[in-house]
Amino acid sequence: MTTTGDEDTAARGGPWWWTRWRSAAFDWSLGLVSAVECVAEGVPFARDAGIPVAVGVVFGLLAGSVLVVRRKWPIAVVLVAIAITPAQMGFLMGIVGLYTLAASELPRRIIASLAGMQLVGTLIVTFVQVRQSMDRGSLTLGDWFVPFAAITTSLGLTAPPLLLGLYVGARRRLMESLRERADSLERELQLLAERAEERAEWARGEERTRIAREMHDVVAHRVSLMVVHAAALQAVARKDPEKAVRNAALVGDMGRQALTELREMLGVLRSGGSGERSASASVPLVAVEVAGAVVEEGEGPCLEELEELVGQSAAAGMVVELSVEGEVRSYAPEVEQTAYRVVQEALTNVHKHAAGAKTHVRLAHRVAEIAMQVENGPPAEAGSASAARLPSGGNGLVGMKERVVALGGVFVSGPTEAGGFRVSAVIPAG
Repeated sequence: MTTTGDEDTAARGGPWWWTRWRSAAFDWSLGLVSAVECVAEGVPFARDAGIPVAVGVVFGLLAGSVLVVRRKWPIAVVLVAIAITPAQMGFLMGIVGLYTLAASELPRRIIASLAGMQLVGTLIVTFVQVRQSMDRGSLTLGDWFVPFAAITTSLGLTAPPLLLGLYVGARRRLMESLRERADSLERELQLLAERAEERAEWARGEERTRIAREMHDVVAHRVSLMVVHAAALQAVARKDPEKAVRNAALVGDMGRQALTELREMLGVLRSGGSGERSASASVPLVAVEVAGAVVEEGEGPCLEELEELVGQSAAAGMVVELSVEGEVRSYAPEVEQTAYRVVQEALTNVHKHAAGAKTHVRLAHRVAEIAMQVENGPPAEAGSASAARLPSGGNGLVGMKERVVALGGVFVSGPTEAGGFRVSAVIPAG
């Protein structure tokens, strides 16, 4: 992981304003070399100025050691270098100070102003020195050499450190920008990973919900009818052996149908969790396959089987009527399966909570939608023989509503004024 800014500075922990101990040692070494240079140059300066040599040495020592603070106060270093240029001192400090100034984050106008001042100061001092040398006879070249030497020397002492500092500063800022961008991308990737984990967790929850809903719809109705027939079988086993045989056959048929549907669902689960897929990738796919594989393969329930469904409840002793309105037509598989499951679960609830109640199932084919309603009257007396005392998990209405709402429909359920219960649903036909 990359670090920038204050985090990077804190991680390195150099003394004072230095970010590294190595940088501090390097600056102190430069300050020492600059102080030695200025001391050596301060001796002839003191003699030429007519001051004690010790004063020149101390002055050179103090002036040269200013280079130590070049990272903290680069402007001060350049100003001191410009100030001692007439004394022919601080050439190293001028070069290093100008480089540090150009590589800093200071505004360009300040860098340009100080660089121009140092260029002019060096130009004037060099011009005077060369002219004095020619007047003393040390140089016998023509007058053209004086400006040439002044311009060349001033540019040589100013342009290279200035250009190098600007390049290093621009490169440093570019690297800092890239480092910050990398940190930003890393944070974004971490956020995306967290969101992906949340989506995976949501998908796992949806998978569990869908599987539970499918298992409930498949098992609850069949097993409820089996329990009702078993109760009737127990009641008539001795009185009416023929009816007992018929009820036993119905129980067997219901059990086989429930097993067949369970095998289909378990087969989908096994194929969805095969080793060819990773665990994370199969989570949403399994949920989708479990919810829709039976429908896509054409093996799921459809509205044509609704009459058979109602007949099974009638065979179990329920007084139930089916009425169909509108022009019968086919719908999308998921619409037909949802409509079938709503009616199936509503009839199962009647078996559980209102055994013996008269029930009316209505199915209406409309222009752009299909509507269904299952309404039962008040339940029979608790002590009636038809009451099989079926357990209830309380998830049937929730599952029906989830199915209908997922297709953009409307689901309403609740007790009626007559003491019964009504389940209504409207599903778009598209």
